[in-house]
Amino acid sequence: MGPGLDFFSYLDYDMSAKIFTCLDDPCDIARVSCVSHSWRDFVIANGLAKHLCLRKFPLLSRVDHVVEPASMAKSLLAVGSSNIEWETLKKEHRAYAFLGRGFMSFPEEEKCISKAIIASSTDNFPQERIDNTLEKDDIVEGRPSYWSSKGYSNPAVPETLTYKLVADLCVVTEIRIKPFKAYFQWGFPIYSAKSVRFRMGHLKTYIDDLMDESCPNSVGNKFVWTYTSQEFPMAQEDCLQSFKLPEPVLCIGGILQIELQGRVQRQQMDGLFYICVAHVQVVGRPLSPAFGVEILEPSENFVLKAFSYTQPQPAPRETRQEAERLRRRLLSVQQLLNILRGNVVDLVEHEWEDEDGDEESDEELL
Repeated sequence: MGPGLDFFSYLDYDMSAKIFTCLDDPCDIARVSCVSHSWRDFVIANGLAKHLCLRKFPLLSRVDHVVEPASMAKSLLAVGSSNIEWETLKKEHRAYAFLGRGFMSFPEEEKCISKAIIASSTDNFPQERIDNTLEKDDIVEGRPSYWSSKGYSNPAVPETLTYKLVADLCVVTEIRIKPFKAYFQWGFPIYSAKSVRFRMGHLKTYIDDLMDESCPNSVGNKFVWTYTSQEFPMAQEDCLQSFKLPEPVLCIGGILQIELQGRVQRQQMDGLFYICVAHVQVVGRPLSPAFGVEILEPSENFVLKAFSYTQPQPAPRETRQEAERLRRRLLSVQQLLNILRGNVVDLVEHEWEDEDGDEESDEELL
């Protein structure tokens, strides 16, 4: 075979397809598309980027169609009707190729929660509401910051905490939960749950309808859950406990629910069982602002919206370090003020990060 000849031209279609479908890295799909016009046309015509995304996240089979910005849509309308089908395939290739790269290369964030939606119960509202679980500090404005359930005599009564993520499309890898330690009660009890599991999905109705914690029982049928995790045991310890999912999960719709199962701590004052949480964090890769979704009811399929094909950049390391340094200094001042006021609380000993440490860089993409 002479130089410049395409060896794929000597293979039949099935053999070529079998070879290309062995690729399992989105970057490889991009590289293959750059080899020649014939290879690129083969990748586009057979939707290889789309099939790769479906293999990684089968939930993407619910994509009804792909939408690009208006400027790109105008260029599609400008072509002849005979080429619309091919232009649609090219549009899907662009979207799924960049989406696949986003699964692996978009910056990973430790704060993927945008806001709290609702808790299944709250003991003292608003002092012990779910919003407190998103606070950075254990003490806020001189008061301990935590969420508390209502008390029950039956320790088997579960509780749920529901949150909105920072993106409608988000690859979630880990959830962290810190049970609350009541330092103001005798024996410093820790109000953890026995176990925890997680659900992800989307809303059936607008989020504004869900913000009233006075009637939490009315919101249970307003979610569609597309993922439910296994049950993870929870330790009765005063620390941020990490629950790593067996495989990364694509959350479509940006809703996360934490189900806390089983109560282990009885309050001495009233003899009832409570669950209390100090902090909640979600680790993952938000796929916005590059992508968004629009849920189509009642089918519950969705439109994949490609807003941009620009790789998002992580926040500069110096900015994150400076923000953390300032936060810890403010916390130290707050603790000192509490001591001077006579409000003695558990002192936190800070561990300072090494400023010279290197951070792993993102994989370079084509």
